[in-house]
Amino acid sequence: MKTMSLNDKKINTEIWDSNRNIIKSHKGGWFPGKGVFSHGYNMMEDFVGKKSYMQIVLLNATGRLPDRKIADWFEAIHICLSWPDPRIWCNQIGALAGTSRTSVVAATVTGVLASDSRAYGAKTIKAGLEFIQYAYSQYTSGKTVEEIVTTECAKHAGKPYIMGFARPIAKGDERVDAMERTTRNLGIEVGKHLELAYKIEKILLEKFDESMNINGYMSAFLSDNGFTPDEAYRICSVVVASGVTACYVDSKDKEADTFLPLHCSDIKYTGKAPRDLPD
Repeated sequence: MKTMSLNDKKINTEIWDSNRNIIKSHKGGWFPGKGVFSHGYNMMEDFVGKKSYMQIVLLNATGRLPDRKIADWFEAIHICLSWPDPRIWCNQIGALAGTSRTSVVAATVTGVLASDSRAYGAKTIKAGLEFIQYAYSQYTSGKTVEEIVTTECAKHAGKPYIMGFARPIAKGDERVDAMERTTRNLGIEVGKHLELAYKIEKILLEKFDESMNINGYMSAFLSDNGFTPDEAYRICSVVVASGVTACYVDSKDKEADTFLPLHCSDIKYTGKAPRDLPD
């Protein structure tokens, strides 16, 4: 839908008039005396004590109420993707907020916002699904796995920088083993996208000694279970929140202003040398 602007020569105000002074929702709402509804379900009667919180998170993000085992899988992946380590940049924001005595809400939401990047957080999960779904379409149209890998590596000067594979700091990913175990325990079968991801991993191991990371595993799994890149992005929008909160609390419990203090000499200045102001 085109965004309307006052600079347009002709402005169609009918859509504004049709929404004037009224809030419309296709998702749900509260009707006093009748109940609170979400996507056609009565939340107090259908959900409370009967469904998990993560099932409702998925419902609100996708419009579909998932099986409990899929929601349990998502709960497990949230544990994998949010650590109480203040070296992680979104967690650093939580720690800095704690040491400067801001509120926990300000700390957590700011840390979540910082995670919305191309290098870390929910946006990389979206990119992971986009890659594996594109790779699968190429594979089913006749491309070999090696051709797919070669094409992707060529985009990065021959290096194995494929979304969902390799890892910048350490080799391997302990979270993949944990989620593979979780998938087996939940009785969920490996699908076609994940089978392809393992084949890609095999070639990367042989050529670069690099393997699939948690993003690659997660992206393939979600693709096999019918999730789109945008849906995964929505579901995981606050995936780092718990770790940010933990780092906030850690710093808040210590003396104020003691998280990563710096001397001026700790900063390397590379700009112009000191100079006099002109008269």
